Amino acid sequence: MAETDGKNGAPVSPSNGAPAAGSNGDGKNGKGKMTALLEGSKVVRERAAEEMKALKQPEKTDLWKSVLRVKHDETPRSRALGVLSNVFLHLHPAKINRDAVAYKYTWGMGGMTFYVYITLVFTGTLLMFYYHPSKVVAFRDILYLEHDVPFGKLLRNMHRWGAHLMVIMVELHMFRVFLTGSYKPPRQFNWVVGVLLLVLTLLLSFTGYLLPDDQLGFWAVTVGTNMARATPLLGHDGPFGHMLGMTPFNDVRFGLLGGSIVDANALLRAYIWHCVAIPIIASTFMVVHFWRVRKDGGISGPAPVMLESEIKEPKKV
Repeated sequence: MAETDGKNGAPVSPSNGAPAAGSNGDGKNGKGKMTALLEGSKVVRERAAEEMKALKQPEKTDLWKSVLRVKHDETPRSRALGVLSNVFLHLHPAKINRDAVAYKYTWGMGGMTFYVYITLVFTGTLLMFYYHPSKVVAFRDILYLEHDVPFGKLLRNMHRWGAHLMVIMVELHMFRVFLTGSYKPPRQFNWVVGVLLLVLTLLLSFTGYLLPDDQLGFWAVTVGTNMARATPLLGHDGPFGHMLGMTPFNDVRFGLLGGSIVDANALLRAYIWHCVAIPIIASTFMVVHFWRVRKDGGISGPAPVMLESEIKEPKKV
């Protein structure tokens, strides 16, 4: 029960003459809270402005600077050091001829081929969830994938037509390189790497042909491996094969099939080559290829177009 002073029943304040708890007194306490709120909102606005500035200029943030590990000055030297000292950006040249990367010159075939390859890796990984490399269930898995798995037919067709498209794009890419003379010195090595990538692309298509285990794949692999036994040096029917002791049981055809006929061993080997071995080898060659394209890119392509202001008149003798 509250205490009173006995005169008018007014409650006695806790301290002498001080206002009771919960009252604002002369308003100083309320003004202090309002000032604190205004200062807090000002800090929030300043922080939001800094974050917006960081979003507009991410290269100025401490995180970005810690990635590049160089001083960020708007100078050609600083930009070059930023490229050369970064594990990802060092694949790109510090400087490049602008005309060498124009679409009218490159056709974009290299980038589109790599995009199709990534699509094939993604769709192929999803297909592996529903496929068993066994003569008993391989064809049954394909039927199950096309008729029972949601979007299974779309997934398989994306992988199949993407494989055909990749072969076409690789050939068009090499055709463009040949037309523009991009295989000439000092880019001979990268041309050889590109030829090896073309061979690996064809091997990927060839090994994937057998995986559905249907009649089309069976006879295609039969014809292809019969051609392989006529390979020079490596086939028992090929030139100089007998000089290396090649027989039907140790030549390249036997190595591809794991035997002398297209059976369960051939299916398993095609699966391993198609899904594991060749993708690893091809990815390694792609890294080398991209690295050499970037490093050789500064001197590839047509000569840069000179502006009229840059053309100097010949000196008169």
